[in-house]
Amino acid sequence: MMEAPSQFHELDEMDQAILRELQGEARISNAELARRIHLSQPALHSRIRRLERRGFIRRYVALLDREMLGFDLLCFIHVRLQLHQYDQMDAFRRSIVALPQVLECHHVTGEYDYLLKVAVRNRKELEHLVIHKLMPIHGVAHIQTSLVFAEVKNTTGLPIDD
Repeated sequence: MMEAPSQFHELDEMDQAILRELQGEARISNAELARRIHLSQPALHSRIRRLERRGFIRRYVALLDREMLGFDLLCFIHVRLQLHQYDQMDAFRRSIVALPQVLECHHVTGEYDYLLKVAVRNRKELEHLVIHKLMPIHGVAHIQTSLVFAEVKNTTGLPIDD
C-alpha cells in the first residue's frame, strides 16, 4: 500500500467517519450524521468546521446527470505542446480554465502533456471546441480525441478506509 500524505495521519477515526458519510451524502443533516457516527451534534459541528478550515473538505456540490442535461458526448482529449516552457504552459492552462466544456485538466507524463475530460452535447460542439478553441491556443502541437462509449465507473468518493 502507498504511503498516505502526512495530513491524513492527523485525522482520527471519527474524522474519517465524517468524511466517509459526507462523500456519500453531503446534504445529510447534522442530526442524522451525528446519529450515524455516534457523536453529539455540537462535537460534530466543531469537527466539520475544523475539517473545512484545514482544507479536507473543500466545498459541497450537487452532482448533475450530464446525459439528462443533454451532454451526450464525454471525451478525453490528449494535448501535446510544442515547447515545455513555463510561459507556454501557463498560457495553455489559463486558456483551458476558461473553457466550461472542460471538466478536468491534468498535466500528465508520457507522449502527451495534458489530458482533458470534456463534456459536449454533440459532435458539432466537439468539432467547434477542438477546431476553434483548442487548436488556436498558442503552442498546441497535437491533439488526439477519444470518445467514451460507456462510463464503467464514475465516482467522486475517495477510499478513505483503505
